[in-house]
Amino acid sequence: MEITDVRVRKLTNTGKMRALVSVTLDDAFVVHDIKVIEGEKGLFIAMPSRKASDGIFRDIAHPINTETRNIMQKLILDSYIKSLDEPDDVVTSSKEAEKVEVLV
Repeated sequence: MEITDVRVRKLTNTGKMRALVSVTLDDAFVVHDIKVIEGEKGLFIAMPSRKASDGIFRDIAHPINTETRNIMQKLILDSYIKSLDEPDDVVTSSKEAEKVEVLV
């Protein structure tokens, strides 16, 4: 499985959330609303989630192992950092720049 596209939507005035990201896998499946968050120890990603009836937020899509999460986080954060040099209304796509194989 390959990450074939990363689209970054930079955010302003959203507290610690810096961007929302969509990742396309194998040009066939997309995961929207991955969050780029600025924490005390730097940037990290949070997978899309929803609030359950018990009030706890649970991921609705996520990597199932640390290696895959690290690959996704690196690619997403690299794309976000690259997008900082672009105008605010630009959506960044890394499809032409880099394809990363994700081990599933």
